[in-house]
Amino acid sequence: MSQRRALLRLVVPMAALVVGLSVAGCGSSAAEQDSKGQLDIWVRKPPGTETEQTAKDLAAAFTEKTGVPTKVTAIFEDFETKLSQAAAQKQLPDIVINDTAQLGTLVKQGLVREIAKDSVEGHDQLTPISWDAATAADGKAYAVPFSAQTFALLIRKDWREKVGAGVPSTWDELNALATKFTKDDPDGNGEADTYGYVVPGSTKRGYTAWYFSSFLWAAGGDFFTGEPGKYTPAINSAASLAAVEWFQKSFCDGLVVPGAATLETTQAHPNFESGVGGIYLTGPYMMGKFDAKPGKDLYEVVPLPAGPGGAPAALAEGENVYLMAGSDNQDGQERFAEFAVSVEGQTLAMDGDQPGNIVRLPVNSTVDLASVRTDPRWQTFDDIYQSSARYVPQVPEWTPFLQSSAETLNAVVSNCDTPAGTALDELAATFAEELGRQGAGG
Repeated sequence: MSQRRALLRLVVPMAALVVGLSVAGCGSSAAEQDSKGQLDIWVRKPPGTETEQTAKDLAAAFTEKTGVPTKVTAIFEDFETKLSQAAAQKQLPDIVINDTAQLGTLVKQGLVREIAKDSVEGHDQLTPISWDAATAADGKAYAVPFSAQTFALLIRKDWREKVGAGVPSTWDELNALATKFTKDDPDGNGEADTYGYVVPGSTKRGYTAWYFSSFLWAAGGDFFTGEPGKYTPAINSAASLAAVEWFQKSFCDGLVVPGAATLETTQAHPNFESGVGGIYLTGPYMMGKFDAKPGKDLYEVVPLPAGPGGAPAALAEGENVYLMAGSDNQDGQERFAEFAVSVEGQTLAMDGDQPGNIVRLPVNSTVDLASVRTDPRWQTFDDIYQSSARYVPQVPEWTPFLQSSAETLNAVVSNCDTPAGTALDELAATFAEELGRQGAGG
């Protein structure tokens, strides 16, 4: 065990370690390591929720098993800002459990340690696609994958049956269903107060592009073409343009809930919950909320169909365990990451069929999903993840591309007179410039 941990430490980039030590204040040299020191763990979860409690339960189980004390802090609003503030104050936590999309930014800031995959106990049990989420543009891992998720269509089944439509298997059928939901009074109240699509279309945190990425890929479009380090823009390709024009038309035809272009996810959810919109592309984490209202029997989980000229696809994401640079308990960091991805850790964090899950889909391939969760809808999400899910492109920093995409898409759907082709050509030029700045272009 000690030899394996020594190997992991040897791969920590010295530059990143120096930066981490200067900002973290968690320890000043390897000589000051304390393998029994408390691990401060930050999780991006709303305080006071079932998910916070599950994170605390996971940490408590780790402490019971290893004797290493832990303290869990749940933060949801402005998590990244507060993490930056902690770095500036030299008070970084030891462990951060946060979105996979934050990998590039954390690496760029020098706040995380490089991980030697083969040195992680149980590494061979983790699915290859999950390691993609922990691997940066330079091909090196800077985190341990912890939780995976992908997206599916949640459709009001009672509405669909009321308007006499089948489960959509093409985009034409999907749009036809959205039209019926908008025009055929599926809730039967005699009012024109229902819509097809629920869309979190705000530019905040890049939501417009985050939501749209599944549709872009399913239509055969893409953000880039090429391979990491040699990318060229593909956002203005014919397939990408067709997908964006389809997206714009759904807004302009009135098939999307009102105000969608300003909605963040937390503001979009109530539109499905209260029966304003009947089709919502979202993750499995929403099932607990929607099972209560509108009700488990009133909606169904369906894969997003392939778009014209495309193939089934859906955004893959999740969370990683980040080992923050500068910790004075690196041994404890590593042991926590290994416990979190073990069968015991993954099972505990999945929380069965209860709403407190912090592992949505397990990254450990030896976990039997059906034995932990009896709800077969989780298997639908897992099938999508295993067969057609994709993580965002491996660039040094994804955020600039996400944000510029969101701003362009938001402008296109907010004004029906905006020519999508011109907007995407301008976005492609922005992409090319940013790829060059990051050294990621071909």
